[in-house]
Amino acid sequence: MTGLRAFVRLRLGRQLRGRESSLDLVQSVCREALEGLDRFEYRGPDSFRNWLLRQAENKIRDRGRYWNRARRSHEKEAGAVTSLLAQEHQPGEPLSNQLRSFATPSRHAVAREDLTRAEAAFARLAPDARRVIVLARVQGLSHRQVAQIMGRSEAASRTLLSRALARLANLLEDKHPDQPSQENSGNP
Repeated sequence: MTGLRAFVRLRLGRQLRGRESSLDLVQSVCREALEGLDRFEYRGPDSFRNWLLRQAENKIRDRGRYWNRARRSHEKEAGAVTSLLAQEHQPGEPLSNQLRSFATPSRHAVAREDLTRAEAAFARLAPDARRVIVLARVQGLSHRQVAQIMGRSEAASRTLLSRALARLANLLEDKHPDQPSQENSGNP
């Protein structure tokens, strides 16, 4: 499930990520996949994973259309959530007691900050570097499959993956990810 969640996170995009939780989307995809398992057709060892990832892509596309069509705003959603929480709390028990099970604000902020940094670093990679990481590490395809999809030799796709992962690691270590790195600015 972590591979599917990573796939969903990388495919969401900033606008949709602000409105949808990747975990909620993954759970929805898994639920719908189980309900529609009779539509799955086994075609080899990777067929289920590929089918599940297609289900996730379709779900993301559908949710994007939904939000674009409805023109929903964060303010309206926040009001709806507050109203829903007020309706669902147990009588006689303060709402604050029920909310204690959620992550603390500081933990949530740190996790969100780390995730935002990782996504920003990933977005700074060249398109081919992002694609090779998604294919090899998120989708779990073999080097041969990655090479075929990307139209490269297997050795070239291995090299591209190695360099992409090294570049991503460097970007993640960068203390100021919004500023161009020295290797991109031409400075020694």
